[in-house]
Amino acid sequence: MKKHLSPTKQQQQQQQQQPPAEPPAPGGEVTVQQLNELLSNGSGFYSLPTQHFNEVYPRIYVGNAFVAQNAMRLQKLGVTHVLNVAEGTSFMHVNTSAEFYAGTGITYHGIQANDTEQFNLSAFFEEGADFIDKALAHNNGKGKVYVHCREGYSRSPTMVAAYLMLRHKMDARLAVATVRHKREIGPNDGFLRQLCQLNEKLAKEGKLNGELLSETDPTLTKPAPI
Repeated sequence: MKKHLSPTKQQQQQQQQQPPAEPPAPGGEVTVQQLNELLSNGSGFYSLPTQHFNEVYPRIYVGNAFVAQNAMRLQKLGVTHVLNVAEGTSFMHVNTSAEFYAGTGITYHGIQANDTEQFNLSAFFEEGADFIDKALAHNNGKGKVYVHCREGYSRSPTMVAAYLMLRHKMDARLAVATVRHKREIGPNDGFLRQLCQLNEKLAKEGKLNGELLSETDPTLTKPAPI
């Protein structure tokens, strides 16, 4: 379980603008500890999301169930596709479906994932990346996709990070930092381990570009202040 700051401490941290640790140089193995250092502040605390959703990459939104269940809000955002990475009926899932969005013009895809370290989310990385690709290509490349779970904190940001690795050749550190730069996130360690394993696989296949964060975007050398 990630350690979270209280709202008061979170506000103090934002005012102090304490940056997290510097990401390591690319090359070599990526570890869960390295990814956690990108996600937390210097004291090992994680911030909870301050917004219902954030655009974490052009036309890719990561958010929570509250907005996912408001079709009118999604339409106003121009969302054309919804990827629910927490499909199900329990308290920790979001009970939406293609029928839920019937008549809205929104295309739906659901993945029944649990937010536990034991759950193998990586089995759905390609499926999720394919759907995001399809969403962004919609309407001559003007589609927008809302990727969500219950809180937009663990399952959905992991899926978007995997997409950035699979389709944009980012290594795990850059992918996680890219999402964290736009939204407070804290995937569980099991999911982070799966991103590390994906990183190792893609690196062996020569499918990562191995760029330093600062070479891609100077603002991504550190995630946004916590």
